[in-house]
Amino acid sequence: MEAQSNILVSGFTYVMNAELLDFPVVESILSVLPICDEFVVACGRSQDNTRSLIESINSPKIRIIDTVWEPEKFKGGLVHSVQANIALHSCSGDWAIYLQADEVIHERYLPVIKRAIEKYHNDEHVEGFLFSYKHFWGDYEHYQTAHNWYRREVRVVRNKIGVEVYGDGQGFRLKGRKLNVILIPAEIYHYGWVRDPRKMRQKIIVQDTIHHNADWVDKRHPSETRELPFQYGTLKHLARFTGTHPKVMEERIKSKNWTVDESVRSSHKHNRLLIRILSFIENRILHTRIGEYRDYKIIGVDREL
Repeated sequence: MEAQSNILVSGFTYVMNAELLDFPVVESILSVLPICDEFVVACGRSQDNTRSLIESINSPKIRIIDTVWEPEKFKGGLVHSVQANIALHSCSGDWAIYLQADEVIHERYLPVIKRAIEKYHNDEHVEGFLFSYKHFWGDYEHYQTAHNWYRREVRVVRNKIGVEVYGDGQGFRLKGRKLNVILIPAEIYHYGWVRDPRKMRQKIIVQDTIHHNADWVDKRHPSETRELPFQYGTLKHLARFTGTHPKVMEERIKSKNWTVDESVRSSHKHNRLLIRILSFIENRILHTRIGEYRDYKIIGVDREL
């Protein structure tokens, strides 16, 4: 499947230390590469072979921009939007598909994305497309549906109109306002919380360092705990995944070499009784989120794509 010749589509992401922190960035890029005319990667200076990992995809569509993550931009996770915008501003396509390094799109959704771009290309009111999310947790068989997990995000935007990645890199803004978007029948598979427990501990420490000051991080992660494996806790309150994973994830899933120790009690928010009750009401009765923060403005829902 190739991108339509008269509508150019870019893909973009940013990444650093993908091997050390076990990001499925190769799978992420490969998942949308078939419908992209180019894919731009802002590759931060790493302590591992991240750049070589990206190069190993060996596609003429991929363009790497070497970057340096600036510590002064760590507060509040601002470095994420800075890095994502470096890649976005280098995109030449009419539309741009944004995937973070732990997000993957199932191949069955590629035609949906392509049809959405073609259908709304000439409708300037439409500035992006909104995707639903599956947040996998602990392993590849369970995912989050709890109140404290976001349901949707914008992952395709109209390019060349001034759209920028915003805040901690999760959403977008156009001249300071939220984007006008169409909700489409496609999902992002988020694998950010599926790692070997030791890798997961490392990733959380790095993530907290980017969002908080040193005192906060030291208090949250005392030195004696930093080498301990992350505890996912019980999985019994999570939804069971019965579908198929993207084909690009097959080898990674086969190579999984850990199990979740469910006997260890955890204080994760999704396991708290109040959150579980609230989640039940939202998922089974209301079919929406109470007080949901929306980093976008939905101007339409298209279930026909």
